[in-house]
Amino acid sequence: MARSSLREFQERLARRLAEAAGAERRGLLGFQCGSDNWLIELAEAGEILPPPPLSAVPLTRPWFRGLANVRGSLYGVVDFAAFNGQPPISAGGRARLLLIGARHGIHSALLVSSSSGLRSHEDFEPAPGGDAPPWVARRLRDMQGRAWLQLDPARLLAQPAFLDAGLE
Repeated sequence: MARSSLREFQERLARRLAEAAGAERRGLLGFQCGSDNWLIELAEAGEILPPPPLSAVPLTRPWFRGLANVRGSLYGVVDFAAFNGQPPISAGGRARLLLIGARHGIHSALLVSSSSGLRSHEDFEPAPGGDAPPWVARRLRDMQGRAWLQLDPARLLAQPAFLDAGLE
């Protein structure tokens, strides 16, 4: 009986280690924002959740959607599609709030169209491209030929245009 239990324990342990190794390879979070596919390093993404009620802030740019209370902390919410010049995102349905600034000491969140789940670096190859905003770290293409943009949150959070949500 002891041999059987030890063997079962070893098999379960081997399965769990293999699953953990597979999870580490999925180091990217994919999301849609308007008509674009985006990726962010998991280490840079704080959390992704359904949008809570937003409190509007007067005299702000149209892409600044307001403030969200996430477990007692206030986050400034930016409609990432509108910020990138696309039509605004509706805060219902599949829309998600992506918290991005905690690592950088900024409570900022992006309102995105939907989440497309975890991705692996191996699923992408570099793609040629033209001009891109400074917060795009890389242009990539997946195995199905779809274009993706990799977000660099530190560069986005450093942009004066992103930080200045007030109307002039």
